Amino acid sequence: MSTHSVIGFPFVELAMVDSTNNYAMRMVHEGMAHHGTAVFAHTQNGGKGQRGRQWISEANNNLALSVVIEPIELSPPQLFFLSKTIAVATCKLINKYVDGEAKIKWPNDIYWRDRKAAGILIENVLMGSQWKFAIAGIGINVNQTHFKQLDSKAVSLKQITGKAFQPLTLAKELCVLTHEELSLLHTNWQLVKDDYHTHLYKRNEKVKLKKGSRVFEATVIGVTDTGQLIVEGGVEERFEVGEVEWVIE
Repeated sequence: MSTHSVIGFPFVELAMVDSTNNYAMRMVHEGMAHHGTAVFAHTQNGGKGQRGRQWISEANNNLALSVVIEPIELSPPQLFFLSKTIAVATCKLINKYVDGEAKIKWPNDIYWRDRKAAGILIENVLMGSQWKFAIAGIGINVNQTHFKQLDSKAVSLKQITGKAFQPLTLAKELCVLTHEELSLLHTNWQLVKDDYHTHLYKRNEKVKLKKGSRVFEATVIGVTDTGQLIVEGGVEERFEVGEVEWVIE
């Protein structure tokens, strides 16, 4: 991992943008960004979620941040270690304000109890087999209190705590935490793995999963280095990201 820049320097603050990930990606392709560049938007009107979904976010009420990372010491198969560090940093930020109940729902959503508080999307710039840049986009529900059809599935810091927060201040705190977590990729990969598992949603608990038409119960054991979910339901099974869905009732 590149060490020449601290995460959050420079820190680009935008009033409005389609997507902070798109903006950061344009900066990379134009040679205007380097390791550590962070892009924050008060309003994001075309936010992106996992697997092509849209990330809906109320104007001026939430955190939308993208960080440019130069993964010098990582190869593409090690992408999930980067995902782990971003998820742990985001989870730690939320837990700073919600008494430790935030967890990482595999692969890298952040849940408070059984509702989604944050999402992460990592997009990559590859040149041949060389992994040049990663753009880590983080969205956190901060002051929004109504999510329309997602009211039962989403939650914000304000709903949890009853307090309002400054998304910009939280974004700068997240940059500091992200820098700290990424530094572990130089020194202690085992701690990265352990930290992720410590914060893993429903670990050692029975959950309901769906694969195609098959709905089944299994106990969450952990996640492999490459991001496969390990569950035990009579026999051990491993699933790739996107291969199974959680059934949360």
